[in-house]
Amino acid sequence: MSELHKFMFEALPVRGMLVRLTDGWRELLGRRATADAFPPPVLALMGEMAAAAVLMQSNIKFNGALVLQVSGDGPVKLAVAEVQSDLAFRTTATVVGNVPADARLEAMLNVHGQGRCAITLDPQDKLPGQQPYQGVVPLYGDRREPLQELSQVLEHYMLQSEQLDTRLVLAANDDIAAGLLIQRLPVEGENNLQGRRNEDAIGMSEGFNRIAQLAATLTRKELLNVDAQTLLHRLFWQERLLRFVPSADAPHPHFACTCNRNRVARMLKSLGRDEVEDIVAEQGRVEIACEFCGVKYHFDPVDVGELFTPQRDQPPGSSTVN
Repeated sequence: MSELHKFMFEALPVRGMLVRLTDGWRELLGRRATADAFPPPVLALMGEMAAAAVLMQSNIKFNGALVLQVSGDGPVKLAVAEVQSDLAFRTTATVVGNVPADARLEAMLNVHGQGRCAITLDPQDKLPGQQPYQGVVPLYGDRREPLQELSQVLEHYMLQSEQLDTRLVLAANDDIAAGLLIQRLPVEGENNLQGRRNEDAIGMSEGFNRIAQLAATLTRKELLNVDAQTLLHRLFWQERLLRFVPSADAPHPHFACTCNRNRVARMLKSLGRDEVEDIVAEQGRVEIACEFCGVKYHFDPVDVGELFTPQRDQPPGSSTVN
């Protein structure tokens, strides 16, 4: 089962989290294996994004969806990871060109310097007129040097947009997506993704700097292969670690997709009868594949006819979406 471990360092303004996505990540990949497979560097990026988004959602306990998105001008047009408040995650990518086997972030998304990273907080219960909060940063550093790792982009985001010192280590393969987050506690409390400011403390915490240096020694191989208990002991054996024991009803990371046939039917209705019937005439049926989980939904001519027939004219037992 996927794991999420939260901890703090005694007498230091530093908190940490370690996530290991296992069963949920393998389920996601298993579903995609029956659809269009992604190149290995893209799969690794998607896994890192899923792990990072789970860490960020767990950090702020936001009642809604946290959406991490990178987009750009390379062979990967877009990659998205979404995590709900119950830590249900899903992720996908749009690949429009050849991705070399050794491609890093710049080669995938930032070939001509147009890459961007956006973090969006979309409330579950919006108030009238309320809009999602979004922060955006480019995929390069302060000296406009291209950043090669997602972890570097997110550290830069936290520093520039939220004024929080952060160290991230991310890794993913076909079996596991994992991440370690170390962060200086915000001086003004929680809600660090919604505009709190801590400029005076940036880079000044000796405690954080020491812990961050220890975290930086963690290799991707270790993050993917060493169990959480052993890993934390190896990294911080000289520190006094305060581990949080989750309650029995605490959410745990898991894969879940919100797609369903009714949503797809509503999307088809929005296209209009003429366009949908043209597709049926050309292809014999309409096939829609979910970008996140790969599930395919099929609508044959009878389904399409029912879709655009008013409910009052439907025979008993019809399942047409209104």
